[in-house]
Amino acid sequence: MFDDTYRTIEAPSQGLYKEKGSKFFSFAFPVHSLDEVKAHLDRLRKEYFDARHHCYAYIIGPRKDAWRANDDGEPSGTGGRPIHGQLLSADLTDTLIVVVRYFGGILLGASGLANAYKTAARDAIDHASIVERTIDIRYRLAFEYPALNDVMRILKDYDLKPLDQHFDMQCSLDVEVRQSLSVRFYDAVADLRTVKIDCLNG
Repeated sequence: MFDDTYRTIEAPSQGLYKEKGSKFFSFAFPVHSLDEVKAHLDRLRKEYFDARHHCYAYIIGPRKDAWRANDDGEPSGTGGRPIHGQLLSADLTDTLIVVVRYFGGILLGASGLANAYKTAARDAIDHASIVERTIDIRYRLAFEYPALNDVMRILKDYDLKPLDQHFDMQCSLDVEVRQSLSVRFYDAVADLRTVKIDCLNG
């Protein structure tokens, strides 16, 4: 059986790391799109406008397809990459971590910087509530009213709740099925013959 679960954070969290006068404030956010990433970055840059750097990394998608690490002017590989490494280490996706640095007047060196960003990112993760979610496939079922009982019986068999349902002579409802059960569910509905089933995930 293939894995159809992923780990993410449930709500925003914060962390902090101090080194030789420099302060590294870390912020972790659940995100699902690049627009959400940009909105969080824009807000933090306005709120902490006097900070020297706003390094960040994110991973998006159940399969972790979209990701980026940004050093924001720090020496290459010392800011974004250590933050990204902590996301990977915690096996997180749909998560953005931003570390805001206030310079304390003493240079930390490349290894010191990388460790500071890594530790700050880790602190935000340690303060976050991590949850496991399932990868779901969304289907739309269309059918005439006499088939309603058969459809609801299948939903009950798979412990599913209908979404966006419309019941009239022509009925429709949406349902989300975890990926590992999706083929069996699809076949069960298709066997009804009078029910049209479409995948909405594209």
